[in-house]
Amino acid sequence: MFPRRVLILSTSAGTGHVRAAEALDKVFRHQPETDEVLTVDALKFTNKIFRDFYSSLYIQLVEKAPAFLGWWYKMTDEPWKTDRMRLMLDRLNTGPLVEFIESYAPDITVCTHFLPAELISHLISQAGLRTRLSIVVTDFHFHAMWLCRLFHRYFVATQETRVHLSRLGLPEERITVSGIPIDPVFALPLDRSEARRALGLDPGLPLLLVSAGALGVGPAEVVVESLRSLSTPVQIVVICGKNPLLRDQLLQTQANWTNSFPLRVLGFTHEMHRWMAAADLLIGKPGGLTASEAMARGLPMVVVAPIPGQEELNSDYLLEQGAAVKCHEFTTLAFKVDTILSDPVRLQAMRRAALEAAHPNAAQIIVRRLLDDEAQEPEPVWINRKQKQQIAQVAKAVRL
Repeated sequence: MFPRRVLILSTSAGTGHVRAAEALDKVFRHQPETDEVLTVDALKFTNKIFRDFYSSLYIQLVEKAPAFLGWWYKMTDEPWKTDRMRLMLDRLNTGPLVEFIESYAPDITVCTHFLPAELISHLISQAGLRTRLSIVVTDFHFHAMWLCRLFHRYFVATQETRVHLSRLGLPEERITVSGIPIDPVFALPLDRSEARRALGLDPGLPLLLVSAGALGVGPAEVVVESLRSLSTPVQIVVICGKNPLLRDQLLQTQANWTNSFPLRVLGFTHEMHRWMAAADLLIGKPGGLTASEAMARGLPMVVVAPIPGQEELNSDYLLEQGAAVKCHEFTTLAFKVDTILSDPVRLQAMRRAALEAAHPNAAQIIVRRLLDDEAQEPEPVWINRKQKQQIAQVAKAVRL
């Protein structure tokens, strides 16, 4: 019996979780086995104080207190350390969400954030909700908050994460290395020169794509100023995301631009797959979705100002793969970019490394696995109290 309803739950703390959910939605809707697909931001069912805590506060901390985020990330990265407190807070503030989930009665539930995953796990174990819960991790490192006491399957970005979870005690056969789900358009081939012409760019000049992220909280202004000292002829395009103030400031910079190479400033765009296809280097913060999209395009990154915690660990992964360099000081950004662009062999090697590490079809892999699981009707994985203690002990023993 094929599933009638699919529920994809995300959380708008940042944009990566939502974008991953949207990618899965696109693929699910093209499957003949699914009759109904619904993608929901879990925070829309909560009160304003709780939404602000999860969403607005996160953005403010990214901008004003990234060191605190790094401390919090590390402090909470222990299995089950905060699960009771978080579940209590979530249950106090997500009553309408619980009612919605129970009334919708999905056959398959996919969570791209740990908040709804934890709630679904609790509803299955305590309230008898009949659904198959799968959890999609949207960074290259697995944080302990993603652990649930009940689940059917985990989808992770790397083989290293699969090994980590299996060493902790999770059944290896329920952990799929899929990559991070991105929009299927990133898997479609696009020639770099043709993409540049279509976007009104000079086909013969290297393109530096500066990304402030979808929310426009990256250090794009400082990046642009740092690139003024480039010696390599280039063209620069800045994507400001959903930050009109940043866009206005950079448009003023563009109006007063005196360098010989062109500067172009854009706001939010739905054409990121085209801009990445056209670019030679992406300069920005290594969010899990952004990094996955870049690798799918074979686009090397110059990592700047990663958020302490998950983005620093994402950066480590990109550096290990040979798909990125990291700039520790803005004073050396132009030097690093010049060094890469002046070495075509190195640049080509970075492009190959990005493509080799990419998972452009991650969303398709996840959807296919879920539908195959549904046909086989596997039982959920339950982690009892003793197993929880064992997982916590193993994690503590091996933590660096």
